[in-house]
Amino acid sequence: MAKLNLTRPLAFFDIETTGLNVATDRIVEISVLKIFPPDGGRKESKTLLINPTIPIPKEVTKIHGITDVDVADAPTFNDCAKELAVFFGDSDLAGYNCNYFDIPLLMEEFLRAGIDFDMQDRKMVDVQGIFHKKEERTLSAAYKFYCGKSLENAHSAEADITATHEILEAQLEKYPDLKNDVGFLHNFASRSKRVDFSGRFIYNEKGIIVFNFGKHAGKPAEEIFIKEPSYYSWMMNGEFSLHTKKIITGIYQKTKAKNSNN
Repeated sequence: MAKLNLTRPLAFFDIETTGLNVATDRIVEISVLKIFPPDGGRKESKTLLINPTIPIPKEVTKIHGITDVDVADAPTFNDCAKELAVFFGDSDLAGYNCNYFDIPLLMEEFLRAGIDFDMQDRKMVDVQGIFHKKEERTLSAAYKFYCGKSLENAHSAEADITATHEILEAQLEKYPDLKNDVGFLHNFASRSKRVDFSGRFIYNEKGIIVFNFGKHAGKPAEEIFIKEPSYYSWMMNGEFSLHTKKIITGIYQKTKAKNSNN
């Protein structure tokens, strides 16, 4: 199986949550497997149960098996946010569907805890993105397909990240066109050029930030915020993720500064 070619640590991580809403749901378990350069030979891992401070719906417990009783005495995310940020360090990030769920929700938790977890120079390798471009299957099927093994304890965060790590190494061995380079894998696995993690804004073909939802889909954000500043206020008061609100605040302030200088 191909070994990862790394220039900086790569942190595979998986979360179990109270639900699928990035803006309102919370993490109940997180597991991180940190792989170190140059070839991933050295590894460190951390798994934490987290008290989400809100009830875990019974239908969600049926999926990951974590109950309110299990997390009653666990630390909250606020309690362990600094510890997690330090453990991640300057690592690039990897996971299964991480670009569209795990990373956005993790960023929300960090922002709620008052930690600005810098994503500016981090690469994100979504193993599901590679898998869907190549085979179109689920995580369990991916594990069976690439590694020839059945995934035991699916929806256990620790089991999922271990399987995801093995799948990526098997993908590198199976597909000669996949470069053993985190930057290449970051670009290959990405499905769109998103500005915010929730994908409410994307870069168009000219590199301009445009809306990716609603009545203004495809229109430049700066243009809309100039013509219709009330739309910015509506978004800030709506159930959008904290990261999306952080992004649009930057766009709005930049737009106001441009107008005041003209």
